[in-house]
Amino acid sequence: MARHIGIVAVSPEGASLAYRQLLRQAARLVSPHEHPTVSLHNEPLAGYLDAVRSDDWHRVGELLRRSAEQLRALGAEIIICPDNAVQHATYLAQVDGAEWLAMPDLVADRVIAAGHQTVGVIGTKMVTGGSTYQTHLGVKGVQVLAPEPEEADRLDEIIFGELIYGRFRLESQRVVVGVIEHLAGRGCDAVILGCSEAPLVVTGENSPLPVFDATDILAAGAVRRAIQPA
Repeated sequence: MARHIGIVAVSPEGASLAYRQLLRQAARLVSPHEHPTVSLHNEPLAGYLDAVRSDDWHRVGELLRRSAEQLRALGAEIIICPDNAVQHATYLAQVDGAEWLAMPDLVADRVIAAGHQTVGVIGTKMVTGGSTYQTHLGVKGVQVLAPEPEEADRLDEIIFGELIYGRFRLESQRVVVGVIEHLAGRGCDAVILGCSEAPLVVTGENSPLPVFDATDILAAGAVRRAIQPA
């Protein structure tokens, strides 16, 4: 039997996309009757936004841990969070009896296995300008490029003003694809979608670069872990 997977939701839209991706990966990797049980729990998004904006990462960890505890009480043995910005706070949210899967590690493994040398990142400024992927890939010899400052500001506007609500304008989609085109021009040979809502506007079909969808990679990793012996 596959083990129970718990999703700690931060952005409602991102978490709903992650749930869909997880079940699609399960349909690909296991027989229909062996799909894992999946539970999802969220704390209000406003709590996360307030904590992040005040740089209170212990508060972020506390919110993550609350959800993890609820999921563990439901029987979850594997816990994931598809939100890229809070990945380095998951170490504050460990609970007995459940295993957290680290999205940055899984993404780095996939990028390295594919042989890429320079990759770009699409996401909020917190992700593109922080260490979410830069550290994990940098220590393994892969250069990570962030969008230019003006592009990062525009991405923040689109993510926080549109994507987290599950909507976007065609103009905004063109902006995001344009940022990827610019990353390609700067030498990137692939791009990481480091925003759980990014698949709303970027796909393998419209991206100028090969795409590594962090949430989909996490979903596949969770299913593979769930069907492995404990």
